[in-house]
Amino acid sequence: MTLPTEREEIMHMITEATNSGARLSRACATISLAERTLQRWEKDLHRQCIDRRTTRVQTPKNQLSDAEKSSILALANSAEFADCSPWQIVPRLLDKGEYIASESTIYRLLKAAHQLTHRSAQRPAQPRHKPRALCAAAPNNIWSWDITYLPTNVKGIFYYLYLFVDIFSRKIVGWQVYESESADQASDVLHDICAQEKIVPNQVVLHSDNGSSMKGATMLGMMQQLGVAPSFSRPAVSNDNPYSESLFKTLKYCPHYPRGTFNDLSAARKWVTQFVYWYNHQHRHSAIHFVTPHQRHEGTDVALLQQRAALYAAAKARHPERWSGNIRNWQHIDAVHLNPDKQHRSIDLHTTKGDVF
Repeated sequence: MTLPTEREEIMHMITEATNSGARLSRACATISLAERTLQRWEKDLHRQCIDRRTTRVQTPKNQLSDAEKSSILALANSAEFADCSPWQIVPRLLDKGEYIASESTIYRLLKAAHQLTHRSAQRPAQPRHKPRALCAAAPNNIWSWDITYLPTNVKGIFYYLYLFVDIFSRKIVGWQVYESESADQASDVLHDICAQEKIVPNQVVLHSDNGSSMKGATMLGMMQQLGVAPSFSRPAVSNDNPYSESLFKTLKYCPHYPRGTFNDLSAARKWVTQFVYWYNHQHRHSAIHFVTPHQRHEGTDVALLQQRAALYAAAKARHPERWSGNIRNWQHIDAVHLNPDKQHRSIDLHTTKGDVF
């Protein structure tokens, strides 16, 4: 590798040659040096002459003095402007024929003085933490529920569908349609589901969003009575309750969803009854390797998936030339995660044993 001192000598020799009338290409060819290399050396030498130190401190010529900074802070904290943001302070001063600084400058000074907080009675933003990670290894470990609207003949009036789903099996374990939304009705539905599924205390975790029906005193009291542990999403974060959101999309976009409205409450309940039967007993769910939620809830999917894997293996053995890789993955999903931590998410995304949401 050519040393910097040798570079300078070579560049000096070529400069002398070109000053004496030699062409640059001939001078470089004589010493077997590419012109591109010479150009790069010249750029490097030019860069060394420029001060590129990142720690160099430069004082702006238009910087505010300490007295001006103190005056602006005092004005912002005065009784007249104590509850105003800089976007309110500057226009009011302009109406008085005064200009002290721009809004961004006032913001910067408030931030440097650790005063960049809410300057009114508005509630400051609260830190929101991700819900605790949950893992279901069997049916009736974790349920998710939510409420969605069903249209009626009157515009703006809806029926309310309460829907509970087991996230391990994706089975709809309970539902009901009401004309209103309340914690009392939600608690009745939960009580019936727990009796139907023979739930014992401390067996199920019930996840939902932060709606009034989910966090109402009647609902929370029923959960405590039944021994069902609560889990809640962050406010206004639908991704924290993905299983219910995905189920609602399947419901609203299935082929037999009514294109019109429901004439009355009985019609709505009749249609939901048909949908739940189709979803639980006929619909092959893609997230559980295309078995029905009922098959997975009852545990019969294990033998079914093994049979599929055997058929695929036999088909590949008969005609191996038709297969460019491994057979399709029909392995049983042993665990389903809700709001997993980053560590578990990175592990499950690289395995076939876990289902992550």
